[in-house]
Order: sequence, then structure tokens, then C-alpha cells
Amino acid sequence: MSFLQYLKDQRSFFLLYVIVMCFVSLMMMVSADSRYAVNDIVYVNVVIFMIVALYVIVQYYFNKDFYRALHELVESRHEEFLATLPKPRNNEQQIYLDLLKKVNGVYGDQLQKLYNEKRDHQDFITSWIHEVKVPIAAARLLMENSRGRTVESLVDKFEDELDKIEHYVEQALYYSRIDSFSKDYFITEVALDQIVKNSVKKHAKSFINKQIRFHMDDGKQVVHTDSKWLGFIIDQIFSNSLKYTDEGGEISVQFEADRKEKRLLIEDTGIGIKPEDISRVFEKGFTGSIGRSHAKSTGIGLYLAKQLALKLGHDLSIQSEEGKYTRVIIHFPKIRNYYHL
Repeated sequence: MSFLQYLKDQRSFFLLYVIVMCFVSLMMMVSADSRYAVNDIVYVNVVIFMIVALYVIVQYYFNKDFYRALHELVESRHEEFLATLPKPRNNEQQIYLDLLKKVNGVYGDQLQKLYNEKRDHQDFITSWIHEVKVPIAAARLLMENSRGRTVESLVDKFEDELDKIEHYVEQALYYSRIDSFSKDYFITEVALDQIVKNSVKKHAKSFINKQIRFHMDDGKQVVHTDSKWLGFIIDQIFSNSLKYTDEGGEISVQFEADRKEKRLLIEDTGIGIKPEDISRVFEKGFTGSIGRSHAKSTGIGLYLAKQLALKLGHDLSIQSEEGKYTRVIIHFPKIRNYYHL
């Protein structure tokens, strides 16, 4: 900062100085002997001016190094500029430096968050590409080895592969829209049992092929939610249950309610979850030892289900015993509690 720039920044101080000196000079003129008044006024003004000038010059050179260091930081492209910040000379400068550090910290946190989201997105896309290539390759193999097969069997196999592709595409679609969720949901009164039935119909072929029995409590159950997003959540739960339930198993659906909430319980007689894995099943990309050994899990389905449930004002919990069962519970707060979310 040049001396002229510094003087320009001190213009309010100079204005105050002029006003004060005019007042002092006026008071001296009206209260003192007119023979000595002019000499006294000139003397006082010259002395005060010299003191003020000396004060301004001293202050400029006292802060000159600080301002020069800041200017050099502005002109430089040094990324770790916080480490080279000049030492403050007064409390005001300390406040500005603290504010600068805070802003940089917030910016750094936001940048790290964006970096993590981008990395997670890239990891998901990479995983998704590998997963969706499997049914495509299987369909190509079916076409290359179609001799001796009936049209009905080929169509049936193609439908299986298309269902897998559709499932992966649907996952990618919901994953891409999860951040803009607030623009695309509408809470209404929904028949929960009907959404469950629609999801079962969607997975009917898997139920039939694996001869998995299905049981659901009778009666109409009503909750407040968004039918489309809840349908996706239930689809993910059924998809996981069908993956890890052996042929001849069973998937059951129960409804519960108490004073605080309603609950939808989806239980299967599958291979269950290891105790050390159960606390992490809702983490993004976590497949667990069972998911890795079966080579069927992308680790994104339950993560999406959990995130969407929370955004709807619901919650997801899971109970399991390895080798016996897995029970996923969707918690719906009662309407009087829902509006406090």
C-alpha cells in the first residue's frame, strides 16, 4: 500500500480532525483576548497538525510491512497462503485474519465435500458400468448360442437380462436425483399394502423361478409418504431379499403400529448378515463378506433406500441372524409427529 493510498483510507480521520480544530479555533476566538487570539489559534493549529502528521506517518510505517505482505500474497499464486500470512499488528488486523482463516476453512470443507461426492460418483459409475455389462454380455451370448433353443426359452432368458438392466438403470436414475429430491416428491395418504403388492408383482418372476413363498398380513394399511419413492425403497428391499434367499425360502410382510409410528416389516429366510456387518449395511458401497462371496451386491441399493427414507421423514432399520433371517423395518411416524420433522 502506497502512502497516498493510506492517506486516502484515513480521510474520515482527517475530516474529524478538521471539524475538531475548527471548533477549537472558534472557541479560542470568542473566549480569548482578540489581541492574542490569532497568534494562539495559529500556534495551536500548527502544533496539533504536526502531532497528527507525525501520528499518521508513524502508523503508516508501523503497518507498512503487514500491508505489503498481504499485497504480495494477493499477487502470488501460493496455494498454502495461510501459512505465510503476516503477523497482525493490532486487534483489528487479527480479526480480519481470523475471518480469512474461517472463510478458507469453510471453502476447504465445501471443496472436500465436492471432491468426495465426485469420487463417490465416479466409483458408482465405474461399478455400475461393470454391473450393467454382465446382463448385456449374457444377452449377447444367448444370441450367439441360440441354436437348438425354442423362441419361448430365449424370450424368457432375454426378459431376465432386461429386468437386470432395468434395475441397474433405475438405481442410477434415483442415485442421480437424490440431491434434487426436494423438487420431486409429494406427501399424500398412500395405501401401503398396495405399494407392496405392486413391488411383488414387479419381482413375480424371481419369486416363481426360485419358488419363494410370499406372505403378507391382511388389511389395508395407510401411511403418509410419496408413493413413487417409497415404491423404489421397497423394490430395493425385495431385490436384496430375493438375492440372498435360497430356493424354497419365504419372504413375509407384516404391519405394526403403536402410539408413535407405523412399521412395515419385510422378513426373509435367507442367509442373513454377519454380526460385524450389520451396522454398516446402509453405508454407500458396503457389500459385506456375504455380498463379496456371492458376487451379487453393488452396495448401493440399501444406501439409496436409507437416504430416501430419511428424506421422506421415515427411517430404515435392520435386524438379522446369520443363516436364519433378515428383517428390514421401515418406520413411518404418525401424522402428528411427521409435521415436526
